[in-house]
Amino acid sequence: MAVYKATLMDDAAVGRALKRIAHEILEKNNGCENLCLVGIKRRGIPLSKIIADNIKSIENTEVPVGSLDITYYRDDMQHNSSDPIIHESQIPFDITGKTVILVDDVLYTGRTARAAMEGVMKSGRPAAIQLAVLVDRGHRELPIRGDYVGKNVPTSKSEHISVKLPPFEDITSVELFG
Repeated sequence: MAVYKATLMDDAAVGRALKRIAHEILEKNNGCENLCLVGIKRRGIPLSKIIADNIKSIENTEVPVGSLDITYYRDDMQHNSSDPIIHESQIPFDITGKTVILVDDVLYTGRTARAAMEGVMKSGRPAAIQLAVLVDRGHRELPIRGDYVGKNVPTSKSEHISVKLPPFEDITSVELFG
């Protein structure tokens, strides 16, 4: 059983990190024209909505937000069907020619991000794909890095990062377990 070690980010720290990420996205992309956000199921979805709200408050422009279930695209899962049903992927806008910002809670091995890129490519041909993560904990197995990172947290492989966000939990925090 994992033992609680520390709270790495409280509600205020998460909020500051997401505001900073929104500013960095706008700075790197010279504003929000041709941008869209795609949250990776589960906790990337509410994070992408918060980032979009932050962008709206900065630029007074709404950025399209979608969601992606990467279950089928994982290379470490078994698939029982050649034509699976993908649940909860909703990209209700054309991504062709746009800069897609994938949003996730924790970057670890890089396999989730790789699967998300594959899922996005099935929806169209974006001009670019960038990655925004709340926490980068290291231990990459693939050559993937976050373009926008809320907090870098070096961990051991035996440790676990738990991101708590509404609507899944009643609090907003990032906690370390070992």
